[in-house]
Amino acid sequence: MSTVATGKLITGNVAPQTRLKPRWLAGPQGRRMRETVLAYAFLLPAILIIGTFGLFPLLFAAYESTLRGLNKVVGTYDGLNNYVKAVGNLAYVVGFWVALLFAWFAGRIVVQAVRAAAQKGRTPWPWLLPGLLNGAGLAVFLVFVFRLLPALLEIPTKLRGRNNTPENFRQLVGEAWSSAPVQQALWLFLALVAAGLLIGYFVGRAQRRAGNPEVYMDEFAATFLVIVGVGLAWFTWTEVSKAYSAALESGEGLDLWTQIITISAGFLLLLLAWLLWESASDRLSNISTAARLGAATLLLVGGWVLIGELPRLIAQGDKEWWLGLQVTPWYAIGTVPTQLAIALLLAVLLFQDIHGKGFFRVVYFIPYIAPFVGTAAVFRLLFSQSPDKPVNSFLELFGIAPQRWLLDPTGIFQLMLGNAVQLPVWAAGPSLALIVIMIYGVWTFVGFNTVVFLAGLGGIAPETYEAAAIDGAGRWAQFRHITLPLLSPTIYFLTLYSVIGTFKAFNHIYVLRTAAALGTTDTASVVIFEAFKRDTRYGYASALAILLLLIILALTAVNNRIASRRVFYG
Repeated sequence: MSTVATGKLITGNVAPQTRLKPRWLAGPQGRRMRETVLAYAFLLPAILIIGTFGLFPLLFAAYESTLRGLNKVVGTYDGLNNYVKAVGNLAYVVGFWVALLFAWFAGRIVVQAVRAAAQKGRTPWPWLLPGLLNGAGLAVFLVFVFRLLPALLEIPTKLRGRNNTPENFRQLVGEAWSSAPVQQALWLFLALVAAGLLIGYFVGRAQRRAGNPEVYMDEFAATFLVIVGVGLAWFTWTEVSKAYSAALESGEGLDLWTQIITISAGFLLLLLAWLLWESASDRLSNISTAARLGAATLLLVGGWVLIGELPRLIAQGDKEWWLGLQVTPWYAIGTVPTQLAIALLLAVLLFQDIHGKGFFRVVYFIPYIAPFVGTAAVFRLLFSQSPDKPVNSFLELFGIAPQRWLLDPTGIFQLMLGNAVQLPVWAAGPSLALIVIMIYGVWTFVGFNTVVFLAGLGGIAPETYEAAAIDGAGRWAQFRHITLPLLSPTIYFLTLYSVIGTFKAFNHIYVLRTAAALGTTDTASVVIFEAFKRDTRYGYASALAILLLLIILALTAVNNRIASRRVFYG
């Protein structure tokens, strides 16, 4: 009886607490809601940090790239002229193609979501409305940022002299924040997102009751990319129209639309040729394979003919920028394969059971953790042009004349051939000065790559090698058929990391570069820094940074496409 009474007492105490909870927080659905809210609460600091120090600088650079002016951050609006200064009329082509890629990427996300839902026998379309609202809200948030930025950037010019007081600063920030255009965009953003989340909540409840627990709201929110793409296409169209009208008013001939259409058609043919070439291997018939390869070849030739306008466009752009874009691939080709090959060899040797391997691992890793500026200064002394300096003194033992090293802008292939044959500039190869910087880059990053390769080798089961040895496989066969395939994810990661690193490399290049090298050591990042620091063209430097970001994204996409079929994950 006491047990029953106690049970009633417990029940009586618990029931009121349960009734205090909102109905939508009770039960399994409420538990999922609480877990979701808690997860986003934990992620909120990271979202704020990434948004403040990652996304906001990118948006600021995109906004700044549309401004002109020297020695000041706030300049007058200039549209795409900074991009036109950098790459000529190719900027308009890039603008249209980036807009198209945004729309294509959004469409791909939605199509994949629809196919995944169809495979499970479910429909994702109830999530269309909340996804569209969230996507539109994100697009309005961009409008809010681009309306707030000009007002904030004008504050320093209003705080000069006696006006530079904390009270005036707070007042100006408040006025910028409370201005009508900014507030309209802010409240529209909040309203769209709130409506999307609210409708998404009710759609989710209805779908779970119907036995469809999957959520497709994020996939349909990719319409944000479509809106951004349409906005970018409209912006590019207006800039082309302005340039065309200005040319007609000045009486100059401008074949801008012809260039845009011709080059775009050339790129389209190249894309179709690549798709046909990729699909040729999937054909069952030799005739079909040959037909696809032949069609791909014809499209490749046609596309190459149509993009023949590119040299004219390049000639209109910034020669320093184009030279930097030529130097950067040379630097990547000369460093990435070399350092990966040396690192793989060292990792295989250090993975063996040898004495002192821990010591050698530390020694090889030291160049990577040492200060780049200090070690680059040491290399500058080693490769000095003076005959009595270390490298020239060593070469003199073999009867080789002293070299100018960091001061020599001559291409390495031209140096090998001498004056007997004069190569074109594009075929002369990287300059001797750039070769020295390549040697430094390989010396610095070999240790890091070696450590990563050692971690990859540690993940390969020893039994695999033992089974191969029992079957009669030698060391080379084991390395070729076991080590390399199982290390392919590591090789892919290091390749991607290294290529991106070469396009962003700056510190050691800036220390080792010399004026006598005539810009043959200035990679794209150095050109951007010089435009910002030396020329104080902040808008132009921002435009170059955006162009470099697009190049890195394109290289990453191509690398992912190529490696997706060659990386073996076990």
